[in-house]
Amino acid sequence: MTVKQKALLAIIICVLFWGFSFISIKVSVAVIPPMTLGALRFAVALVFLVFIKQKMAPGEKLILRDLPLLAGAGIFGVTIYFFCENNGVSLVSASEASITIAFIPVLTLVAERIFGAVKHIALWRWLGALVSVAGVWLVAGASFSVSGSILGYIYMGGAALSWVAYCFLTRPLFARCSRIHIVFWQSVFGFIAFLPFSIAEHSRWAMPGLPVIFHVVFLGICCSALGYWLYAQSLEDLGVAISSIFINFIPVITAIAGFFLLGDRLTPIQWAGAALVISGVTFAMIERKNTEQKKQH
Repeated sequence: MTVKQKALLAIIICVLFWGFSFISIKVSVAVIPPMTLGALRFAVALVFLVFIKQKMAPGEKLILRDLPLLAGAGIFGVTIYFFCENNGVSLVSASEASITIAFIPVLTLVAERIFGAVKHIALWRWLGALVSVAGVWLVAGASFSVSGSILGYIYMGGAALSWVAYCFLTRPLFARCSRIHIVFWQSVFGFIAFLPFSIAEHSRWAMPGLPVIFHVVFLGICCSALGYWLYAQSLEDLGVAISSIFINFIPVITAIAGFFLLGDRLTPIQWAGAALVISGVTFAMIERKNTEQKKQH
């Protein structure tokens, strides 16, 4: 497999984990407060990542000049993202939350155009991002009634923007750090930033049962440790724009997981939405392929 093929496989596995994560989150938050759940899952992730880092990059040390980027990416991409998302979904409908998050690829392209080195972004890439947003809208039920609170939309917008910030803060680190080093320290800072929120929820703490513990371990190892590690591979080898558009597969996977695991019903419109998301990602990948072919000639 080529580097690009490995990165493509990595992002597919990543969004599979993240798509299934919503099932585990739904089960877990019935017992564990949301920010405490975030702290627990990243505590589990860190235990796993410590062993992996010792095997893959035992001598790699934290360098002071990398501290702002690592801490910033960890706080934005872990703590702030989950804080905004957890609060946002409690104030707006699930469909409205999904559609807001679906704009991450579009926001990424805007940020790339304004702050990145890319001065021209091909029409196909914009089209792919917008088509995938339309697909998420269909998967979410083809409705968007502004029924939630303004604060809820602000929270969801904050979640989308914080993920874009995470991507752009992470990208410069690949030039001098290994992926496991990056993900480990981002998880450290994200976990630390979770602690004040978790302590504030202490009155709601309860001992979870074995099924919930299993879900927390899955969230920690598969969705946090491996998920962020795989996403970092995609960021490095596919780029920010392509990696971000794959985020829109998450509601598709969640819907399909609900269909098979929870008995949720999927309508023809939702299946059409899934096809649109796939088409949107394909448009973006075709644009990339054509660009590479032009460079070779």
